Amino acid sequence: MSRPEPILAVDGLAVGYGVVPIVRDVALAVGRGEAVALLGANGAGKSTLLKAISGLLKPSAGRIRLAGKDIQGLAAETLVGRGLSHVAEGRRIFRKESVADNIQLGMYRLGLGRAEMARRRDEAFTLFPALREKAPAAAGTLSGGQQQMLAIAQALVRRPSVLMLDEPSLGLAPILVDEVFRVLGDIRAQGVSVLLVEQVVEQTLGFVDFAYVLANGRIAAAGTPAELGRTDVVRQAYLGRAPADLEGAA
Repeated sequence: MSRPEPILAVDGLAVGYGVVPIVRDVALAVGRGEAVALLGANGAGKSTLLKAISGLLKPSAGRIRLAGKDIQGLAAETLVGRGLSHVAEGRRIFRKESVADNIQLGMYRLGLGRAEMARRRDEAFTLFPALREKAPAAAGTLSGGQQQMLAIAQALVRRPSVLMLDEPSLGLAPILVDEVFRVLGDIRAQGVSVLLVEQVVEQTLGFVDFAYVLANGRIAAAGTPAELGRTDVVRQAYLGRAPADLEGAA
């Protein structure tokens, strides 16, 4: 399979907390217009990797490129301005602020005029009709699914070229998981590249173009959903087998 030109590329990345290494020698790419999954068991290093890419953690080694330009070491707010948005795990919204104000805060420091901000807010409400109905309500009063949609809306109003999402379906009922994937499909249709960390493996593989499997902080396998489906590599990753074992299985 020929993949599109990378808009996001990571090579030899290492990152951890203090002196404790979590991710080591990771290489991956997200092509223009692609949806890519990062799969693996809890503790494999998926969230740490996304934080390193988005500037929330400083890598100890490696290279990160966005649209062909080196971005490692840049602050998270700088990367937002360059087109990289990260929806972190845990629905990090401003719970005491209204839904409308949360969306407005998503555009903070972008230097937009009032008309453009209103246009982007209306686009978010079109994508998430339930949020329009709740616009005056405090974000903390929303259901879990609505809070997740709000977190995604906050990222989308920045008009990212790459959207990274860390377990957007976590804790949601199955019908709301379907809604999350519907929205992700709409986002892809707009030309946004997606890097998705998810535990709903079957549905994720049905959505993405390419997937990486992370185990013990290293990329253990990579391929299209069809290629990975012909092996036992994904299931074994969630059972905690070592990367060397997984490479042999692939």
